Amino acid sequence: MHATASTTLRRTAILVIAAVLSACAGNAGAILPTSSASGAGQPGKATGGAIVSPIGARAIPIGARAIPIGARAIPIGARAIPINFTSLPKLLSVCGVPLVGNASCGAIRRLDAVAGLDLTAALIPGYQPADLQMAYNIPSGGGAGQTIAVVVAMNDPNAESDLAVYRSTFGEPACTSASGCLRIVGQNGTSALPRSDEGWGQELSIDLDVASAVCPQCRLLVVEANTPDIDDLTASVSTAVRLGATVVSNSYSTPETATVAAQDPLWNHPGVPIVAGAGDNGYGVGWPASSSHVTAVGGTTLLPVLADTFFLELAWGKTGSGCSAFIGKPSYQKDALCRHRTVNDVAAIADPVPGVSVYDTYFANPKDAGWNVYGGTSVSTPIVAGMYALAGDGATVADAARIYANPGALNNIILGSNALCLTYLCTSGLGYSGPTGLGSPNGVGAF
Repeated sequence: MHATASTTLRRTAILVIAAVLSACAGNAGAILPTSSASGAGQPGKATGGAIVSPIGARAIPIGARAIPIGARAIPIGARAIPINFTSLPKLLSVCGVPLVGNASCGAIRRLDAVAGLDLTAALIPGYQPADLQMAYNIPSGGGAGQTIAVVVAMNDPNAESDLAVYRSTFGEPACTSASGCLRIVGQNGTSALPRSDEGWGQELSIDLDVASAVCPQCRLLVVEANTPDIDDLTASVSTAVRLGATVVSNSYSTPETATVAAQDPLWNHPGVPIVAGAGDNGYGVGWPASSSHVTAVGGTTLLPVLADTFFLELAWGKTGSGCSAFIGKPSYQKDALCRHRTVNDVAAIADPVPGVSVYDTYFANPKDAGWNVYGGTSVSTPIVAGMYALAGDGATVADAARIYANPGALNNIILGSNALCLTYLCTSGLGYSGPTGLGSPNGVGAF
């Protein structure tokens, strides 16, 4: 049965009020840090501000609240993602709190959504490639001749085999080292790889799977830094560019300081878009997202409204944003309240509720291996990197200026916040805002 027009309007009004009230509420679920800092080696189009009630849903998580409206799951196509009505899911920040001078990956795993090893696509929870392609109007072709580089710290020995399972499950072409589609190197570009790490291994699985979802025809280059030290990661970015990357994805963050900001010239790689996640600690600026030479990517909450048709998207309460204390104002940014570089430029899904599907088997506990659901700006960053690759003209890109020249090619995010404030630096609205920049991808026109 179809809802009447008056019923639809009532539902819409309820959701508008609920979304506004929760705009400053933070993210869904409690994020649990790991017991120690990472480094210990161990085995369709998005509608931006349009709000329509999903018929039959009993709760939509917005901010820290579940807004009641009337199934026990958010429908995504023929699948469903379960929601706990008594408490929102516990989440794990898989790389933990970084040591001074180190970066932490932006991966967040849902602890209620481990699905197992051998599943068909219909049973795998989380957003799948088709969902992301619909939400962001991602073209089905493109990417030939493009190489997305993923920079991470340390090694995941199962990366290639896990990627093969993800791609074959969703009908994507194989991407292997034997064919030359996939290449994994160490920090200096050689086959000597660093020691393995469970947390950063999950980060790598997210990056490879999400990049594959956005650009199945792209080649993939993995550069594994020796440690999470920001100097090693910066050197790995240069290695990626030297080895022929056409776009470089960096899903990690460290607090912005004068010391790390002094590295800004080292991130200048004209002709190769460098993409960096804003981090998952709420309002505040991290590095390298604040670099003047990168595209800074914030996070959104992406909710299905009508299965396979429309989505509701708002700022995610845990995304980083704000005003740099050290990096000068780029010429392409015109916002008034920050005389330095403002973070972010663009955004995409990062909320782990509902989250995205990722396949990873490098766990100390075998029960954790297989299909999991992840969020964090580790998800939004490779989405944007993939969009640059699909656009195919990164040779003309020096920084984020092109995005500011084409704001109409993005979905403007008008709801949501990552802090209690009344300014655009932490609250989304019409035009530019800190948490979501100029908006989320709507095709490749902005890239």
